[in-house]
Formats: sequence, structure tokens, C-alpha cells
Amino acid sequence: MTLFLSDPAPLITAPVIPVLTIERAEDAVPLAKALLAGGLTVAEVTLRTGAALEAVRRIVAEVPDVVVAVGTVTKPLDITHAVDAGADFLVSPGTPTELAKALADAPLPTMPGCATASEAMALAALGFPVLKFFPAEVSGGLRWLKALAEPLPGIRFCPTGGVNGDNAAGYLALSNVLAVGGSWVAPPEAIAAGDFAGITARARIAAALRGPA
Repeated sequence: MTLFLSDPAPLITAPVIPVLTIERAEDAVPLAKALLAGGLTVAEVTLRTGAALEAVRRIVAEVPDVVVAVGTVTKPLDITHAVDAGADFLVSPGTPTELAKALADAPLPTMPGCATASEAMALAALGFPVLKFFPAEVSGGLRWLKALAEPLPGIRFCPTGGVNGDNAAGYLALSNVLAVGGSWVAPPEAIAAGDFAGITARARIAAALRGPA
């Protein structure tokens, strides 16, 4: 296995990464434009729907100013599909050994998921300097991140899972947090209703929280 130094940090230019569940591919472009209008330049499209990969293709083709992450990568084949769709980087909710090896060899930067200090250390040893901390709130939240800041100073995190507009600023204040992820900016019901104005309004608030250090 050839280790690939996988660092998505240069691509993450906003404090909040909206986690998107897109049921209809035709919603992808207006959704991406709504987020961009609010100042959010990065979005994670989750592989939870049959429309996800087509949504990625459309955003990549029509809204090039939005960096597109493909999330909920749970198996090596997902990597292939994401690369083919034009993803800018990959995100996994957790990282079992087989997936970790595949991500280490992937041709894209990756933000693999972890929930323990041991997982974070193992992933850092594979060349991943930025990790998704998931599910953040039920896995220790702010206290967990504060506890790891000194013993693991070389790792930065993107906490996701229970992060929302009420607690995001607290996470972003931590020195080892690069950005946060969450669905509150563009919840599935807002996407389904075509409430892109509301999504832009929430994106504008989220973009003002704090940029990555």
C-alpha cells in the first residue's frame, strides 16, 4: 500500500460544511447556488439517496465555485463512484481497517471518521491530518475535543452529529477544530420544499460564525 498524504484542509474555506441529503437531482444546482449565495463554499453530499451521485455531477459541472465532498463513504466502491462523479474530497462516518486502507490509496483528499482517541491516532498514522469526529455530541463533544488538543496537537477535526446553529460556535472556538458539519443549514425538508431563500439565510449566519484557523 502506498500512503497518500490526504489533507482536505486547503479545500475547506468556510467554518460550516452543510451535510446534504438530496432526494432529487434537479434540486442540486439551486441548492448549491443558495449555499454559495450565503457564503458557504463547501458542501458534503451524502450517499444516502439514489440521486446523490448525479447531484454531485451537476454541482461540479454547473456550480464550480462550490467544493463538493462526497460523504457517507462506507466501502471501497463508494470511493470509485465519488471519484468518477468529480468529487473534490471524501468523507466517511467511521473508518474500519479495509476502508482506511482504501482511503489511504484514494486519489482524493479524505476526511475519515473517528469517535475515539485510538481511532484518531491510527488514522493520523496513515497520513490523515484532518478527521471527522462523529457522532460528536454523543461521543463527548466539546470535552472530548478539548481533552485531545494537547496530546494530539497535529490532528484537526470536523465535528459532525448533533452540531447545530446553537452549539456550532462553541466547537469552532476550539483550536483543533477546522470546521463543523451539520444538516441544519439545509435540512431535507427545506430542500424538498424548495426553500432555497431560507437555506441562503441560514448559510449566511453559518458563514459568519468563524473561518477556519
